[in-house]
Amino acid sequence: MDSYVYAIAALLPLTAVMVVLQTNPYRALVVRGILGAIAALVYTVLGAADVALTEALVGTLLAITLYAIAVRSSLVLRLGVLKDDVETAGDPSSDRISSFQQLMQDLRTIFHKYHLRVELVSYLDPKSLQQGLIDKEIHAICDRSQPDCITTRLRRVYEIVQAELPSAEILLKSIEPANSKEAH
Repeated sequence: MDSYVYAIAALLPLTAVMVVLQTNPYRALVVRGILGAIAALVYTVLGAADVALTEALVGTLLAITLYAIAVRSSLVLRLGVLKDDVETAGDPSSDRISSFQQLMQDLRTIFHKYHLRVELVSYLDPKSLQQGLIDKEIHAICDRSQPDCITTRLRRVYEIVQAELPSAEILLKSIEPANSKEAH
C-alpha cells in the first residue's frame, strides 16, 4: 500500500525540476498545474483532504490563472511607429510601405522565438514617437523619418535584433537611461 504513495511522492521533485527547466512560459504553466495536481493527490492519499482541496483550488487553479494573465501581459514588445506608416501599410503600390511590412514581419518572426508578441503603438509625429520612448511608454521605435532606424531603450532587445535581423539596411541604436542607477 505504501509503495504507490512513494511513487506519487517521487513525481513531486521530478515535476518541480521540469518547471524550472522550461524555457517556454506557457509550458511551464502547464507543468506547474501538473505539479499542483500531484501535490493535491499526495495530500489526499495521506489523509489531509482539507489541505488537498486548498492546494487544488488556490495553489493550482487560482495560481495558474493569475500566472497566465501575468505572462500574457508581460510578454509584449511595444513598438512605436508613425501613424502614417500604419495607415498606409496596406497600400501595395508603395515600395517604402512594403519594406515597412517586411520589417514588421521580420520583427514578429524574431521575437516569436522569444515568446514575445510585437504590439504596434502609433504616434502622430517623430517628436512624440521619441518622447514615448523616453517616457517608457514603448520599448522600441521604428522611426521612418530616418532611414530605416530602430531605436530601443532595452539592451536585450537591441542585442536580439542586432544578431537576428536579416535586413542589412536597418540601423540599430540603443539609448541608455539618463540615470543608470535609478531604482527599478
